[in-house]
Amino acid sequence: MQRTRALFFLLAWITFGFTRPPQVQSGLDVNNVGVVYNFGQQITFRARLTSSIPITQATISFREVNEQNTRVEPLALASDGTTAYQYDASQNLIPPFATIVFSFQATLANGGTVSSPTYNFRYDDNRFNWKTLTDGPIRAHWYEGDDAFGHAALDAARGGLQFVNQIVPVSLNSPLDVYVYANASDLQSALQLGGRSWVAGHADPTLGVVMVSVTPGDTQTIELQRQIPHELAHVMLYRNLGAGYNRLPVWLNEGIASIAELYPNPDYASALKAASQNNTLLPFSDLCASFPADSGGAFLAYAESESFVRYLRDTYGNTGLVALAKAYVDGLDCNLGTMRAVGVPLNVLETRWRAYVSGESVASIAAFNLLPYVIFLGLTLIVPIWGALDILRERRRNARSK
Repeated sequence: MQRTRALFFLLAWITFGFTRPPQVQSGLDVNNVGVVYNFGQQITFRARLTSSIPITQATISFREVNEQNTRVEPLALASDGTTAYQYDASQNLIPPFATIVFSFQATLANGGTVSSPTYNFRYDDNRFNWKTLTDGPIRAHWYEGDDAFGHAALDAARGGLQFVNQIVPVSLNSPLDVYVYANASDLQSALQLGGRSWVAGHADPTLGVVMVSVTPGDTQTIELQRQIPHELAHVMLYRNLGAGYNRLPVWLNEGIASIAELYPNPDYASALKAASQNNTLLPFSDLCASFPADSGGAFLAYAESESFVRYLRDTYGNTGLVALAKAYVDGLDCNLGTMRAVGVPLNVLETRWRAYVSGESVASIAAFNLLPYVIFLGLTLIVPIWGALDILRERRRNARSK
């Protein structure tokens, strides 16, 4: 019995000797939490951190909600626990209208660590006084123009979603924010301050945010009906396809968004006609990963994508477009995706589309495309044929001389 009792105490001593004390031994009291920021310049986090056990070290951790990397920065605490950390948003860019999550951590004098709850705030472009109209999860924001302008933006969003719903189911389980800047320079600066390249419009599908530039005036309805549905289509495609959205060829992604426009760009037709007549249409195999960087090439790429996707929709229906998108989501390359979805290679579809655009027959388009190869084959064969003819002529001359 004594040996058993001694063994028990020995095991207990070993166990307790190697068991780490609980990591959290005292709560962290967090008060007066606040965030003050100037968009694109700096973000200041404030709080008061206290604990029943003295705090020896404190940090703040934060990230944009869709970001994988968390920023962790040390904090200096005043004697009463107050602290303020200023983040330089002009050098370390954060997307406009992103949700930022943050929390505080502290190391105590006894070696324990404690953490606060997680807080969040929306990093709005607060350079402007935004007005807002809401219809369920759809929110239209603008800062110039009257209420009629805001209603026109909201109407354009509703109309665009109705069209997109014909192709892919529209998901409104989370908010959808449409921000209408009054001019291109305001939008450009917002995107650049948020680390984005400038474009005419912008959609951030992961945030459910659309940004466009429309000046209030006579053409406001046309521009709203063109730009807003286009960008909303990108958001809805992302919500429907998930992470595979990024595998879509650019011509398909932009083509679907372009046909969603309630007021299509009237200049697309003239650009297509000129390129078709001059034989300068861009091959779709070159539009899978990106569009040309120059404005003229990019415009033609948008025009071709809109026309090509419209042709595919007229030929194979909305189910064909969905099948095509899912083929690319599954990882098929740009050429094989059309083969699985509709049973036709991309280059054959392009030949048929070119005939559709130009009004020529498929046979004539194919013959024109084959012409360089025919010429090359002829030049390749002409030398041996000519040599063979010389040999025959020489043999005839020799035969006559005998």
